[in-house]
Amino acid sequence: MAIDVNNESGTDIDEQAVLDIARYALARMRIHPLSELSVIVVDADAMEQLHIQWMDLPGPTDVMSFPMDELRPPAKDEDEPPQGLLGDIVLCPEVAKQQGEEAPTGHTMDEELQLLTVHGVLHLLGYDHEEPEEKAEMFGLQAAIIDGWRAERGLEGPSPAPTFT
Repeated sequence: MAIDVNNESGTDIDEQAVLDIARYALARMRIHPLSELSVIVVDADAMEQLHIQWMDLPGPTDVMSFPMDELRPPAKDEDEPPQGLLGDIVLCPEVAKQQGEEAPTGHTMDEELQLLTVHGVLHLLGYDHEEPEEKAEMFGLQAAIIDGWRAERGLEGPSPAPTFT
């Protein structure tokens, strides 16, 4: 899996964990191993500009996803998943830090960035959370991916609960 992490934010983050959890999520979703993903980490000002430009909403947000080839997880009976460009995930550590601190379980900025990376991957793969059924499916899948990744690494406790709705 070709995954690039480009930190333009000026904030130190655990880039390896972002890379690892993105790779884990894509493998778990059975995305072709030659597919490509880009993760860009930006400051709050850059994220706010993207948020206004693409969503027409003020203020910075935590994660944005920009799909390219609209890849989807293969059906269970498909042997070979399609290959292509997944697209870009944009993360904002400033917003992630605040959300982690405000979360009911309280977690670190890096834990929040890991959660947001999985969330962004799922959006690239066509998942959404507008409707209650979609939200239940996406957030359930998100928690299962994060829990599986954490278990593989021997990390204690459950995954951080989403801080967004």
